[in-house]
Amino acid sequence: MVSTTNTDPKASIVFKKTILGVEPSPKVTSYTSRGPSYSCPSVLKPDIMAPGDSVLAAWPPNLEAASVNDDLMYSKFNLLWGTSMACPHVSGIGALLKAVYPNWSPAAIRSALMTTSDQIDNTGSPIKDIGRSLQPADPLAMGAGQVNPNKALNPGLIYDATVQDYIDLLCGLNFTQKQIKTITRTTSNNCSNPSLDLNYPSFIAFFNDWFAEPNSTTMMEFRRTVTNVGDERSTYKANVTPLTGLKVTVEPDTLVFKTKYEKKSFKLRIEGPKQLADAVVFGYLTWEDSGKKHVVTSPI
Repeated sequence: MVSTTNTDPKASIVFKKTILGVEPSPKVTSYTSRGPSYSCPSVLKPDIMAPGDSVLAAWPPNLEAASVNDDLMYSKFNLLWGTSMACPHVSGIGALLKAVYPNWSPAAIRSALMTTSDQIDNTGSPIKDIGRSLQPADPLAMGAGQVNPNKALNPGLIYDATVQDYIDLLCGLNFTQKQIKTITRTTSNNCSNPSLDLNYPSFIAFFNDWFAEPNSTTMMEFRRTVTNVGDERSTYKANVTPLTGLKVTVEPDTLVFKTKYEKKSFKLRIEGPKQLADAVVFGYLTWEDSGKKHVVTSPI
């Protein structure tokens, strides 16, 4: 600290010093990209959270890193903030997963990253949101949670999706054949089964009917299919954290796998008032195997 009354002020800079164990950590930044997605509200966004604040990384030496008194400064490294910093972290982890599981689809890799992420910080408390006065972060701020590379290597179950699944989603969003062709780069796009219910490792439902009759209720149903990529013989039990004002059920609530890569389907139903009192209510669906080796978590 420099005193304004000191006639001979001095300051010092300590190099090559890394501060570890900052608590609580991680936290959601105030400027993070938040959901819901207005272009595709049926899919919960964001997917996941990753380091993106004050990231020191390599920088092109021919691009200015800073400007001081109209003088351009250049460096091989730069300190930056933002989603652009978080994206390379997740991309790198995704590349590592692809190297371990070369036959996995992008959807399978995303599922592994999401369902094994952390919702708890290093103090054992829910991850906090700086943008909401350090209240617990909800899935519209952090998605499934903070990415955990080691856990993602062994997810137990994955939510996979095919090209046709995405075409069905585009059709459900009322994209024209010309628009779908621009994305798929093929004219053979089958829109016979449009659906907004993509086989995603998360769930989002809207209870915001402003014109609903008092005490009127509604139910939303989601169908999901999971693939066993863990132990050959395994049994998973469903658990849902309570959601205020809503009733959530899973059918069936037990999945028994006899072989690796076997697929099982289930339905998740959310029942509640057409107009919910709270702006955001959230919880989690977890599939846990009988040996407690895998816990597969999806935000609701």
